[in-house]
Amino acid sequence: MAKTRKDPNEMSFLDHLEELRWHLIRSTLAIVLVAVVAFVMKDFIFGIIFAPKSMDFPTYRFFCRIATFFGIESEFCGEELPFTIQSRLMAGQFSAHIWTSIWSGFIIAFPYVLWELWRFISPGLYEKERKYSRGFITVASLLFFMGVLFGYYVVAPLSINFLGTYQVSPEVNNEIDIGSYIGTVRAAVIACGIMFELPIIIFFLTKVGLVTPEILRKYRKIALVLVLILSAIITPPDVASQIVVAVPVLILYQISIHISKLVINREAKKAAKNAK
Repeated sequence: MAKTRKDPNEMSFLDHLEELRWHLIRSTLAIVLVAVVAFVMKDFIFGIIFAPKSMDFPTYRFFCRIATFFGIESEFCGEELPFTIQSRLMAGQFSAHIWTSIWSGFIIAFPYVLWELWRFISPGLYEKERKYSRGFITVASLLFFMGVLFGYYVVAPLSINFLGTYQVSPEVNNEIDIGSYIGTVRAAVIACGIMFELPIIIFFLTKVGLVTPEILRKYRKIALVLVLILSAIITPPDVASQIVVAVPVLILYQISIHISKLVINREAKKAAKNAK
């Protein structure tokens, strides 16, 4: 069991490391416990993962309706994606089962992991800072799950549809390894989940003085280029998909500028009050 929490002002560097160790242990245990549940619920978990391969997936139906409305032929209106998923390694399916369970554990246990992180850093904050930051776990978790859903319902199906139907020659059939398929879904989901944490990241960077609204505005064009590059990495190499991913990130970037401005104004008011 963990030791009773000491006064942060009286803790040595080794005491802080010991405290961090217990937070990491509890976070890891939470992920493992959820992973075990996910491992048992194999049919449900893999049913979700394989759903974007079906043309009945909501994203494909949505884009098909749009294409039909404008009278455009679209691959989203097909009957099935022209590829099969296979396992070419002896332990391929078992390995995919294990790692998918672990990543599922991380995604589902994310709020608890954040809570443990918050418990570690909160003693070093002033009471007023803890008061203003009580919604940190809720907001950060909400943003993360929004990113996960965006990655699953937008980025993953666009990537799967593009890459699964792409052919350099009719002589080459797409027989995709299960690890590659799951890796594509996982990368889209995790990347978008982390990407949607941008306002939280900017909040803390502003708090420690590394970022200001002026800096964010000054480098807005560079940020736009970086967002497009990031979009190109996690999406298929077509302009439409990159724009679909880039738009919410740019919106989050603009929100982050306002958050940074609020933090700066709050710090300025605090400094002015202390100066009196």
